[in-house]
Amino acid sequence: MGAGLFSVAGTLLLPGLAALVQDWRLLHGLGALMSGLLLLFWGFPAVFPESPCWLLATGQVARARQILWHFAEASGVDPEDSSLEENSLVTELAMLSAGSPQPRYHSPLGLLHTRVTWRNGLILSFSALVGGGIRASFLRSLAPQVLTYLPYFLEAGLEAAALVFLLLTADRWGRRPILLLGTMATGLASLLLLAGAQYLPGWTMLSVSVLGLLASQAVSALSSLFAAEVFPTVMRGAGLGLVLGAGFLGRAADPLDAVHGRRGFFLQHVVFTSLAVLTLLCVLLLPESRSRGLPQSLQDADRLRRSPLLRGCSRQDHLPLLSASDACRAGHTLQQH
Repeated sequence: MGAGLFSVAGTLLLPGLAALVQDWRLLHGLGALMSGLLLLFWGFPAVFPESPCWLLATGQVARARQILWHFAEASGVDPEDSSLEENSLVTELAMLSAGSPQPRYHSPLGLLHTRVTWRNGLILSFSALVGGGIRASFLRSLAPQVLTYLPYFLEAGLEAAALVFLLLTADRWGRRPILLLGTMATGLASLLLLAGAQYLPGWTMLSVSVLGLLASQAVSALSSLFAAEVFPTVMRGAGLGLVLGAGFLGRAADPLDAVHGRRGFFLQHVVFTSLAVLTLLCVLLLPESRSRGLPQSLQDADRLRRSPLLRGCSRQDHLPLLSASDACRAGHTLQQH
């Protein structure tokens, strides 16, 4: 979510920076310079250290120990302090390093050998693809003929609103219900634009387009967050990259409506509307990851099962026929006989 807000800030500041520079070559050079600085910093472990959780999950205990020791020293804590031995990681790391375990690396192809994780990743990639690709339909309905920066700033503002909405609701009501709500709103808005474009008044079309664009951006952002929580630590980066890549692949459909005089826009709208309805059914198969620990291994990720959307009162069908006292009394009676 924080990365999304920074992305929105960069999107809003980019036109001002371009107007200030007034030369696309200089602007391109500034972007290349910033990318080069990031690549340079990535070579220093002190600036961008590796994740200790991933190192421990893959059996690289020695590297994890070095990074954790660096964190402790930077915080002013002595990890070798005997008074904190029971509360420190010294004992746990010693137990993990016993026997010199070999590192265990996992390929993204290992998802094919799982029972549930591959399905969760496929559904989230599909929802990110639809959420990124259907934006063009709503943007064209908002500004069909206007060649200004209004759609650009409107999309960035609605993306910020979608992220704030997720920050307020996803942790309170759960990831899966909010993703289901966003997918439902996206599909309904797309169906209304597809079926009632010639019959609905202008203000209704505008409201539906804004709602659909907001919902589609929320679906894309929440799919990435959901993927980071259902993929195991051993391949969380690869799984999240697949979902993000599917989202960017969907956004590649934005300029297609301008090809050949927008004659293929209607077919594109129909395809993404159908996919949005299909995504609505697939989201029901996802597990709920709120208030659960992050899975560390592929086996832990396969244990994330689908739970009911609405948790009501427990059913009384599975109560024992005899209470504990009655069962004990019956047992004594059988022993006497």
